[in-house]
Amino acid sequence: MGDKKHAIDKELVRELAELLKQTELSEIEIENEDLRIRVARHLAAPARALSVSVPEEAPRPAKAEQARDEADDYGDPARHPGCLPSPMVGTAYRAPSPGARPFVEVGETVREGQTVLIVEAMKHMNEVAAPRSGRVTTILVEDGQPVEYGEPLMIIE
Repeated sequence: MGDKKHAIDKELVRELAELLKQTELSEIEIENEDLRIRVARHLAAPARALSVSVPEEAPRPAKAEQARDEADDYGDPARHPGCLPSPMVGTAYRAPSPGARPFVEVGETVREGQTVLIVEAMKHMNEVAAPRSGRVTTILVEDGQPVEYGEPLMIIE
């Protein structure tokens, strides 16, 4: 019986590895009673290059660079008391759909529970809500950027 269980576990690992490839996630972990399996991949370079179209009136990369510089003034953005960390591994989106206005911009005031961005994981769009009311002082991610669990997404003071 032990050999059969071992074969099932190998097949499960293969399926999880294939799921990682399909979803472009960096790791996946499952736990069921006495079985715990974690499959991870580490990429030396990004899996794909992102192509971003930037409107002339809103140079987003410059804003993101400025926001990162401001976060660096505090030190590690993850240690900032107003840090909003990513709740999961996935792809961050600043707007509800391509071409739509972003949920929030730097300088805007948000209320607790307000959707401030989306993190897509395994084809599921997960709304990320502001954990507190305040002013968005820094946005640390670009639209369509891959994010890791716990990675700082923005600062709300």
